[in-house]
Amino acid sequence: MSDTLLVSTRKGLFVLERGDDGWTIAQVAFLGDKVALALADPRDGAWYAALDLGHFGAKLQRSTDRGRSWTEVAVPAYGPDDTVATGDGKPPKPATLELIWSLEAGGAAQPGRLWAGTLPGGLFRSDDCGESWQLVRALWDRPERAGWFGGGYDAPGIHSICVDPRDARCLRVAVSCGGVWRSDDDGESWRVSCEGMFAEYMPPERRFDPAIQDPHRMVQCAAAPDTLWVQHHNGVFRSDDGGESWHEVPAVRPSVFGFAVGVHPRKPGTAWFVPAIKDERRVPVDGRLVVARTRDGGDSFQVLAAGLPEVPAYDLVYRHGLAVDGGGDRLAIGSTTGGLWTSDDQGEHWAGLPARLPPVHALTFA
Repeated sequence: MSDTLLVSTRKGLFVLERGDDGWTIAQVAFLGDKVALALADPRDGAWYAALDLGHFGAKLQRSTDRGRSWTEVAVPAYGPDDTVATGDGKPPKPATLELIWSLEAGGAAQPGRLWAGTLPGGLFRSDDCGESWQLVRALWDRPERAGWFGGGYDAPGIHSICVDPRDARCLRVAVSCGGVWRSDDDGESWRVSCEGMFAEYMPPERRFDPAIQDPHRMVQCAAAPDTLWVQHHNGVFRSDDGGESWHEVPAVRPSVFGFAVGVHPRKPGTAWFVPAIKDERRVPVDGRLVVARTRDGGDSFQVLAAGLPEVPAYDLVYRHGLAVDGGGDRLAIGSTTGGLWTSDDQGEHWAGLPARLPPVHALTFA
């Protein structure tokens, strides 16, 4: 099990270490700054922290000594002619980097390769550990992008990137709201891959339109990467053919809405969700924070709450606020109200961190 947890919050990056007495805060980096997410690169051990500094823009920091020191590297940048459709009938506006919303390492045979998904809907590639970035124009220039629109943000964004461990040229990205896109040639070409998904928030004639689907989060099983899970705005979907087709999973209790999803790294049929009430409310069902787990591919679910707060508890978990470690037994969830809970038995029992943290954006085991 991993004994290090990176907690990205509205007020800094908290590094937690697991000892004999449980989890404790070992370091705090960028205290007071909004940290959108962190990446622990399994190839060289480097850590990356994506910061959202408001007026000063998005920044990216890299550490090669497990957070003891940090060096600023480059961030993705759009060109002067790149524009974003607003989706409200107004003319397109210039594309500027608003947020690094996803960050993933390339394959084992691609040293230095990083992928970054951003608001407003661009995918970027780096081949030098973030020192420089290139916009993946094959996706950016797709005509369907003009129909993408924002979900929780005004602009569309790429929040999930799945790199196939068998062949790193095979990529899957999820866009809110723009569906799931697939490349089999290292990003040189792309096609939308949403067959089976539907959008309840659209008129009936556009319900199955692939390029306007709103996947909140997409994950893949490391040992069986053809199995992917998506927590969608109006349901949960699973694919067993690498994203070619998707099947609705309607049995999630107490709700099919949520933001976060995690999958066991060796058991593709085991996945976890944090259900909530959608749209204008976005709170736990009945004011009760729970985790829903399936071990049979979604045929049935268990509602897990042992050790989580008693009712009422209105903690909401963002799309990157659920983490599963490399062994598949240790989990962590962090909430918008600064709560953090961990489990060492696949969610059967949870233990809360005594400290109250700033609102949690993302969790990463390192």
